[in-house]
Amino acid sequence: MVDVLGGRRLWARDGAAVEAEAALQNKVVALYFAAGRCAPSRDFTPLLCDFYTELVHEAQPAAPFEVVFVSADGSAEEMLAFMREMHGAWLALPFHDPLRLELKKMYNITAIPKLVIVKQSGEVITDRGRKQLREHGLSCFQRWVEAADVFQNFSG
Repeated sequence: MVDVLGGRRLWARDGAAVEAEAALQNKVVALYFAAGRCAPSRDFTPLLCDFYTELVHEAQPAAPFEVVFVSADGSAEEMLAFMREMHGAWLALPFHDPLRLELKKMYNITAIPKLVIVKQSGEVITDRGRKQLREHGLSCFQRWVEAADVFQNFSG
């Protein structure tokens, strides 16, 4: 995903700007297309939060995984409210970044929420991340990391 987001800044939930290249290098990246006004998004987000926390904050060593939220909200204010209320400590593409709409086209997002798991190149590992996470929990991550060809020091 570094190839697609390189040179861009992402937002952390606390509003801090983060360089995409540094944050995403050698990681499996999940693009999370969702919106706060969407009931299925509000239903799935807590599950994604738990998944992210277990992999990134509780695993030793931390898993090579990052989520990038790509908002389908109606405004930047709605996006920020959704992030503050429900999101994990993952990153977001700024609402006004034109790449937000390009990513929706690139990954053929026709319904939300959608969790697309991608390699560093932006190539899709699976566009069924939400379904896999619901059905298999943490065990789906090992398949993603193997497909992603990233440096592995994680066993889960």
